[in-house]
Amino acid sequence: MSAFAEFDRERQEIDNLIGLGYTVSGIYEDLDGASVTFIRREPAGGPVELLLLTADARKHVTTLLVGRTRQTAAEIHQ
Repeated sequence: MSAFAEFDRERQEIDNLIGLGYTVSGIYEDLDGASVTFIRREPAGGPVELLLLTADARKHVTTLLVGRTRQTAAEIHQ
């Protein structure tokens, strides 16, 4: 599988979970990749863990986190 195809598959998994209402609750990185834990509050569901092997997919997750953090901060200051 090409590097882009692998990244695209991981990105689609991330975006699918976000679309289902999951949010990132934790990230653990090691030499094998990043283990990202997602949780959903409404309706409550168990945590979902996703192993990201590509650097671009890990960047995608952090970009989503930073964007959400900035949006939350902007809402608080309004």
